[in-house]
This record gives sequence, structure tokens and C-alpha cells, in this order.
Amino acid sequence: MKNTYCTIYLVRHGETDWNVKKLIQGQKDIPLNEKGRKQAEKLSGKLKKVKFDAIYSSDLKRATETAKIIADKRKLNIIKSMAIRERYFGKYEGVSFKKSKVIFEIINNLMTNEKKNAKVEEEQKMIKRFISYIHEVSVQNLGKTILIVTHAGPIRLFLINLSLRIYKNLSEGDIDNLSYVQLISDGVSFEIEKTKGIK
Repeated sequence: MKNTYCTIYLVRHGETDWNVKKLIQGQKDIPLNEKGRKQAEKLSGKLKKVKFDAIYSSDLKRATETAKIIADKRKLNIIKSMAIRERYFGKYEGVSFKKSKVIFEIINNLMTNEKKNAKVEEEQKMIKRFISYIHEVSVQNLGKTILIVTHAGPIRLFLINLSLRIYKNLSEGDIDNLSYVQLISDGVSFEIEKTKGIK
């Protein structure tokens, strides 16, 4: 029966200097720092027995670098997509949330016109593009195991959208770098098998 399902390892990228500085990254193309590369190498070792049939990644550097390190000696091309990028935060990208952890709440509570003026992507728009893509690759990989490297924002909203009560209060800081969700999908619905690094 399991061969009719796609097994997905949904992974957050490694640490960047902006993560350390507590700056909103959004779609700014920030690379991994040294610790981030080591984190990815460590996860690569933990997943070395997993036979990935395909590897997908956000097209932003921090995700593609992570995917390449986890892929390691596996002879697979990394398929990049803008659809699984982090949410675009417009003028708030580069803003510190170290002192004001309510910054995301402020952003999310902006009126529609205010969001347009600040060029902030609506949460609903981001999760729609993300879930559409995850559905698409699941259907393409039924009976296979795939790696998807993305960002904290999409993972958080994806878990919330699965309507699981335990994740309804999941915040931006609850998903560590290189944390992951192991899922199975029949191409229509998703079921969580395991999580690592998600509070």
C-alpha cells in the first residue's frame, strides 16, 4: 500500500548570518554561514540511509546550498522553484525582530491596502503557491521518496493548514534551522509521520 504514497522530507535551510542577527529575510538571497553548512552536513549524515529519488529546493541560496550538502554524493539534480520560496515581506525585509517579536503580528494585521503599499505578500497567497507545488511534486513521485528544502514560513503555514490542533499556535521561532517534517502523501492529502526540531 505504501508504494502508492510519496514520502516527503520537508526541510528548513541551515543558519544564515541574518538568522543570527534576527533580521527578517523573506526573499532576500542570503547564503548559509559556516554553522549553517555544518548543520546541513550533520543532517546529511543522519539521512544518509534514505534513498531520495528526487530533490527539490527553493531557488534562494540558503535553501539550494542546504539541498546540495544534503544531496552530497547522491547523483541527483536539484530542481529549483520560486513556488517554495519564503514569503515576501517587502519593506520589512532586513528589519530586526530581536527586540520586537510582535513584528510578524504587526505585518499580518496590516490592512490589505497597507500590505500592498509595503509590498508584503499575503499569507494566503504564499501558502497557496506552496501547497499547489507540494501537491504537484507528490503526484509526480508516488511510490518514491523526495527531499524538499524550503523555509520556516512555508513549513509553519503548511502545518497550520493541515488543521492539526497541536500546530495552531506555531510561531516563526518554533522551527529550527535544519528541522524537518517527514510526510506521506497520496497526491491529495498529507499525513505527518515524524517531525524533528519543531517545537
